[in-house]
Amino acid sequence: MAFGSFDSKSSGSTMSEINMVPLIDVMLVLLVIFIITAPLLSHSIRINVPQVTAQPVEQKPVVIDLAIDPAGQLFWNDQPVLIEALEARFAAESGADPQPEIRIRADVDTRYSALAEIMGAARRGGMKRLGFVTQPGAAAKPAPADSSALAPTSAAAQ
Repeated sequence: MAFGSFDSKSSGSTMSEINMVPLIDVMLVLLVIFIITAPLLSHSIRINVPQVTAQPVEQKPVVIDLAIDPAGQLFWNDQPVLIEALEARFAAESGADPQPEIRIRADVDTRYSALAEIMGAARRGGMKRLGFVTQPGAAAKPAPADSSALAPTSAAAQ
């Protein structure tokens, strides 16, 4: 950094020194801040905390398995149930503590409207935990929209 001087004796010459005074001032301010805050960081109050031995409460998660077969029949924990009775069952189970989780297993060919009815009944019944059970499988390749697009034409085959 070059600074010019306002002295009339040195006309046009530049001063090539760094002014260290502002840097030293900043360093001293930081030093004072650290001296003040360091004792506050290590300050602790000694208290006598009571010693207790207790066993953790282990609650098994309650799960309700709701299955839908290809014909649209519903099964509540492997027992057949009508869709009209679902909302009343959900309302009875929603008051439990902890609230059970509903796991829906549906067939691949199940219509979305049946799933939407079940989810709506669960919501109206006060259920908050809802999940879907799926089976892992190979990644499916998307089917082509038009199979004739893949067949070679007579002009392209020649």
